This record gives sequence, C-alpha cells and structure tokens, in this order.
Amino acid sequence: MEPAMAGMCSSSEDGDSDGDIIGWFDDVSENASLVQNETLRRILEVNCRVEYLRKWLGEDIKVEELEGSRLESLYTSLVPVISHADIESYIQRIADGETTPLLTQHPITHLSLSSGTTDGRQKYVPFSQHSAKTTLQLFRLAAAYRSRVFPIREGGRILEFIYSSKQFKTKGGITAGTATTHYFSSKEFRIKQEKTKSFTCSPEEVISSGDYKQSTYCHLLLGLFFSDQVEFITSTFSYSIVHAFASFEELWKEICDDIEHGNLSSRITISTTREAVLKIISPRPWLASSIRERCEALEGVNWFGLLPKLWPDAKYVYSIMTGSMQPYVKKLRHYANDLPLVSADYGSTESWIGVNQDPCSPPENVSFAVVPTFSYFEFIPLHTRQINQESGSSAAIDDFIEDEPVPISQVKLGQVYEIVLTTFTGLYRYRLGDIVQVSGFHRGTPKLNFLYRRNLILTVNIDKNTERDLQLAVDRGSQALSREAHAELVDFTSHADVTNQPGHYIIYWEIKGQVEDEVLDQCCREVDASFVDHGYVVSRRAKSIGPLELCIVEGGTFDKILDHYVGNGAALSQFKTPRCINNQKLLQILNLCTIKRFYSTAHG
Repeated sequence: MEPAMAGMCSSSEDGDSDGDIIGWFDDVSENASLVQNETLRRILEVNCRVEYLRKWLGEDIKVEELEGSRLESLYTSLVPVISHADIESYIQRIADGETTPLLTQHPITHLSLSSGTTDGRQKYVPFSQHSAKTTLQLFRLAAAYRSRVFPIREGGRILEFIYSSKQFKTKGGITAGTATTHYFSSKEFRIKQEKTKSFTCSPEEVISSGDYKQSTYCHLLLGLFFSDQVEFITSTFSYSIVHAFASFEELWKEICDDIEHGNLSSRITISTTREAVLKIISPRPWLASSIRERCEALEGVNWFGLLPKLWPDAKYVYSIMTGSMQPYVKKLRHYANDLPLVSADYGSTESWIGVNQDPCSPPENVSFAVVPTFSYFEFIPLHTRQINQESGSSAAIDDFIEDEPVPISQVKLGQVYEIVLTTFTGLYRYRLGDIVQVSGFHRGTPKLNFLYRRNLILTVNIDKNTERDLQLAVDRGSQALSREAHAELVDFTSHADVTNQPGHYIIYWEIKGQVEDEVLDQCCREVDASFVDHGYVVSRRAKSIGPLELCIVEGGTFDKILDHYVGNGAALSQFKTPRCINNQKLLQILNLCTIKRFYSTAHG
C-alpha cells in the first residue's frame, strides 16, 4: 500500500506502458481515503512549520506521530477554510522577495498568474516543480485512457494550439507568468512528448513567440505541412481551437502559398520564429494544390467538416470543453463533423483534480475521476435555498446553503459540492470556487461533473443567475439565428447594470451573418424569458428589474477583449471569455462596439 500512496510513485514515473500508469491509478483509487490521509500527511510534514500554518496549528504539532484520521480531524478543526483574499498578503510578500518560509518550506521560485477572466483581475498562485510533475503525470494517465480507444502511431505528431506568454520578474526576483507558460518551458513538457510518443508540430520558438496571432499562423502552417502525420488536434481550451480555425478561414490562401514555395508570410516578423519555421518547411507544390482544392470546396459548405478533410488521419479533437468552454462545442462540432470530440481533464491554476477515463463520453456528459495524490480534497455540500424564505438573501453568495466540508470518503452520489484544496504549493483549505456534482465512483474515488464557477453571478435585486443559467438562456435565445437567418453566434458576455433604477441585464452578442431586426427582437425576448430563477421572474413582473437589453456588437469585438487580456499578461492557451463583466475598460470596449440595441418585451 505504501508505494502506491507515495504520489509520484515508481510505477507512474518510470513505467512505460499504459497499463502501468492505469494500474497505479486503480490502486490509489481503490484506497482513496487512505491515500488522501497520506497526501495530507506529506503536505504537513514538509510545511507544518511555515508561518501561515504555525498561526493555526501552533508550534508543537508532531505530524509524524499522529494517526491519519486523527491528523485529518485536527487539521480541519484548526485551519479555517479560506479564499484567495485571505492569503494574498502572504503571496505578495513572497513576490516582494521575503525568504522566510511563509506558505511552503521550500522556496517558491515561480508564481502563476490566473487568467483573470473570472473576476476581472489576475491573481498570483504559487507554482513549483510538483505542479509540473503532476501535469506530466496527469497527461500520461489521460493519454493511456485515450490510447485504449484511439490508438495512435508511435512518433506521430500533434497539431497543438499552445501559447506561452512572456515571463517576468517580480520585485523580489520571482519568475511570474501563466501556469501554461511555466509548463511549456519545463523539462516535463519535453518528457511528456517522449513518454506519450507524440510530438507537437511546432517548435518552441513558435509556442513562445509572445504574439498569439503569429503563433497561430505558424501552428496552422506547420500543422498542414505535417498533415499526413497528425494524430490528433488539441489545445488547452476549445476556444483556442475555434479561434484558430476562424482565423484559418481568412488565412488559408496565404498559408497555401507558403507551403507551395517553402516561404513564410511577411506577417511573421519575429526573427527567432521565422528562422525556426523556415528551417522546417520546404516547397511542396503538390500539397499546396491539394489543400487549395479542399479549401475551395469547404468554403462552399461554410467550412463544415474542415478538420477531417484537411487532417484525414487525425483520430480526435482534445480540449477542455466543459464550463465556460461549452458554448464553443457547437462550432467545434461544425468543424469536426464526425471526428470525435474528447473532453480534456479537470484542473485549475491551483491544482489538477481529475482525469477523463471515458474518451468516448460526449463533452456535455463527461465526468472526471479525482486523482487522490495530487492534493488533499474536501467538498462543501451545497443545498438549494428555498426562495420563499423570509428575505431574498442569505449568508451564502448564491442560492445555496452550505454544510461543513467533508473528506473524499464521505461524498455522496448526486450531491452538489464546492471543492476545497490543500496543495503541496502552499494553499491550505482553499476554496476553489468550482461547483461540481458527484456522478459516480471509480473504485473508491468520486467522479465529478463540472457544473460552473460559483462566483459568476448575474444579480440586480433578489435574482441570482449563474454562468450556467446565462448559458442556457443564450442557447435558447440564439436558436432563432440559425433557424430564421442562417447566422451564428460568435461569442457573448453579460453585465448587470445597476447605474440606473431599476437595474437590468445587458447581454452582448457578436454575430456572424446578416440578421433582420425582428429576428433579433425575438431573440431578445427569448433570452429574457429563459431566465427562470424565481427571484428574477418575480422582480421582472414587479418591474423592480428592468427589461433585458440585447446589444449587438461589431465583428472582432471579442478579439479586442482577448487582446486586452493578452496585453495584460494572459496567454491565449488559458484565455476564457468572461461571461459576466464589471471591468470598466471591457465595458467601454463593448459599448463603443455596440451597433444595435434591443429591449425585451417579455414579462409584460
């Protein structure tokens, strides 16, 4: 039992076969509760003397002498559940160069920047060698499950839309950047390619160019240059894949010219990137002619089935497709036709959480088996608050009543939870903000459906609509675009406007295609009527919330939002369109780009 509980165990690190790492996961899942106790022990044995934990555990705790369940009980009774704001001052001290062990015993040399798309600002999160190792371990485990269903050729290539942002030094000399940037520059990224026997089409100079538009062009060019070797197509988020192929619709003729002549477009101005790509490509006029012929045909069918047409040997598309990525699945299916869409695994900047064991599961139904060695996991049970209680508010930030957090051994099938993390990188009982539901079990470890981010709430009065509520309303409201006008929704976001009374919701849409005003009027009414939260419906009927406003923005507006985040240090690899915006700069972009406004007549 002990070797399996060691986390980075010999079978998972050194075993080369898919069976080795799957067997390791079966072992730790079978005994998930004991493995979790041991994971907590390992974290505390190393870090119990750091300033933050001494504050709660005292000076005299002897971790090594406590039995597992007793240690777990003591830890959860003394250390409070926190959010990022509670440790922000500690992380800032680390960024400023303080060398006292504040959160971890080992020095923190890297800080990851969150994307900032959830609450409008980027946050520092500690990143360590452990972070890179768990990423490698998860990628190998996930690849082993995928290879059972979709075996790939050894030495094949991956068309991988991955992007590094620029790393920088904090005041105290700590290297800061996105988690994906840290990983792509680590030795674990190179090891991953060797262990999974698949190699990205693009060299490091493309991945780290710092200009996502130039990187995307080169990814597409090299993906087509090696098209007969590409085994699958991937990116961290499905947004990046959809964004890349939307660009391809405009760039394909130029890319074909480059393939024909072995040249590189003048739009690629970064010298190291140019040199690296020109070393790889050579004139292939026959390939360029074939791609041109296929693209001309694809233009006639609105690029339906683009991926299997241009990469006929590709086995699947692999990306995160849950949560805020779900709106892009429809467009991804349009590009993929019958090429399988495989949802990638579940994690965050703070920690990896679970693996997708069933690559054939549709993205809408995918579940993730928790890997009990990655962090110590707790789960806050959430129960729906009855709307007819005395007031329209509660201590909770939404329509949930919380119970005390429970360990992995006490989660129940069908119950909804918020995840709490204790990590090797210095986060202790840290609220992740992710809402999940237990859909089943793999041996002793739970399988989770990701539902949504908890703090993405549209609210004006007593109404509380989540990211999922918004997504469902937009899905229903936008159906008329394709049904009535053969148009499509490119992207969307929202804002709860309370600057005037009564406050109201504003929904921003970017649309591809021509749509008559009466159709957009219909869409506006349908979106408004699709918010079924009782507090919202009652408030709309009582006119304490005003009519929903649908703003149509000009083409390219959401690219400007992307540029705003990238310009502030985010990487395209981890970009998620913010679904509820309060940032004044972003609202200024949206309002300046609005070309039409519609007001709902739903609810009388």
